[in-house]
Amino acid sequence: MHTDASALTASPPPPARYGAIAIALHWVLALAILAMLGVGWYMTGLPFSPQRLKLYNWHKWAGVAVLALSVLRLAWRLAHRPPALPAPVRAAMPRWQQVAHHGTHHLMYALFLAVPLVGWAYSSAAGFPVVFLGLVPLTDFVAPNPELAEALKPWHAWTAYALAALAALHVAAALKHQVIDRDGLLGRMLPGRG
Repeated sequence: MHTDASALTASPPPPARYGAIAIALHWVLALAILAMLGVGWYMTGLPFSPQRLKLYNWHKWAGVAVLALSVLRLAWRLAHRPPALPAPVRAAMPRWQQVAHHGTHHLMYALFLAVPLVGWAYSSAAGFPVVFLGLVPLTDFVAPNPELAEALKPWHAWTAYALAALAALHVAAALKHQVIDRDGLLGRMLPGRG
């Protein structure tokens, strides 16, 4: 029986990639959330001024856009099953890492929705309706209620910080797969690679 030497040295096929729409939604949402976290952190430290009011309005408009993108991304994910982890990657991952992988994704999806919804509820309860792009008034999420607004304000910050922490964990895991494991997993979500 003849064994082809090139077959023994051939590298395994690259892992199955996400589709173009899933990749686009991933990166647009990632950039939008990063911008939202940065602006949110920056604007809360500003003194009361027209600049602060402008940033708060922009933050609310962007929050509505992030909410819409998150709903679209979740609907796409439910309708289009993502590629499974490649068997060699799954085999090399301890069980706790597999649980963390799935748990982090589920928690991030929940927070993609929770952070803007809590922010919208806080803005409504504080008596500041959201007027998207300064043109389209949106229905108040809750009735004005100063006590509720005070209760919701820290929840918006806490959920945003939780999302930031999970996103950092997600990035660290992707970099570990790229730099340490060198298993090609990151390439499944990079645009323009096939």
